[in-house]
Amino acid sequence: MKAIKVIEPFKVEIVDVPKPEIKNKDDVIVRITSGGICGSDIGIYNGTNSLATYPRLIGHEFGGIVTEVGQDVTSIKVGDKVAVDPVVSCGHCYACKIGRHNVCSTLEVMGVHRDGGFAEFVCAPESNVHKFHKDFDESFLGLVEPFTIGVEINRRGQITKGDKVLIMGSGPIGIAAMQVAKRNGAEVIMTDLVKERLDKALSMGADEVVLVSEENLEERLLKFTDGEGIPVIVDTVCIPSSFEQSVQLACPAGRIVVLGLKNVPSQITMADITKKELTIAGSRLNNNCFDEVIAGFEDGSLHPEQLMTKSYNYKDVMEALTMITEHPQDVLKLVLKFED
Repeated sequence: MKAIKVIEPFKVEIVDVPKPEIKNKDDVIVRITSGGICGSDIGIYNGTNSLATYPRLIGHEFGGIVTEVGQDVTSIKVGDKVAVDPVVSCGHCYACKIGRHNVCSTLEVMGVHRDGGFAEFVCAPESNVHKFHKDFDESFLGLVEPFTIGVEINRRGQITKGDKVLIMGSGPIGIAAMQVAKRNGAEVIMTDLVKERLDKALSMGADEVVLVSEENLEERLLKFTDGEGIPVIVDTVCIPSSFEQSVQLACPAGRIVVLGLKNVPSQITMADITKKELTIAGSRLNNNCFDEVIAGFEDGSLHPEQLMTKSYNYKDVMEALTMITEHPQDVLKLVLKFED
């Protein structure tokens, strides 16, 4: 079968690899129909993703149609349209035992730490395979995963009806988190340096947007909250200064959700956190969020069609990567279709 492999930074090939076979009783074989290109895929491509090893079959946002199941599989059948959770955990460390397998001590992610889903077929355990209950456009099956990041962010931030939320950054994850927050009944204001992304955020449901290069964010937040200050902040910019700014902007008793994985210290004093008794929560990957997202796709409360900028045949992956790297302001999510 064909698959997309990053041989080394800046070297991508369409390669022939063995088609996966059923080896375990709970295995499921999925014919991949679509996959979304993520920032971490770009990091593997350009050599900036420190978690990846080479060569690597990339892709952790993917879905398709089940073609074969192991003898113990009961929840999935041949012909089901599914999305695949790329999080692989041990099941017995402390995090796994308390239901937080997304931060397993030996966590691996398909497409990063082990080979992923940008291939014609993938094998995954039944527990990682989540089915659609209605017929759904095959182009969007691979977009469940980015919305699961948005669900996890909302859970970690305990975002609910009546909350006023600042989402810093209007990229794909910011947009996904915003749509989930809006579905949960929150009001959302979003920031970015790129006007085109803010226009897209407004069209996709954001209540207000701030072009931070031209507007005073603190003043806008006071107006947005009737002088209270912002109670919930989601930092998808993920640089030391944005984390520092989150701590400064949060109102007393505020909640901050942090996604960054940079190993660079931030200049934050304990007093800034303690005086306001802030809650700071990390959010990584997703913790059993796939079924909630699929339900949102099916009931129309979440909108993958709005997130997808353009689709490409998987053989044109270099064209897609070039589009993302050279024109990031024009891209939210590019989707690869695995079809001849």
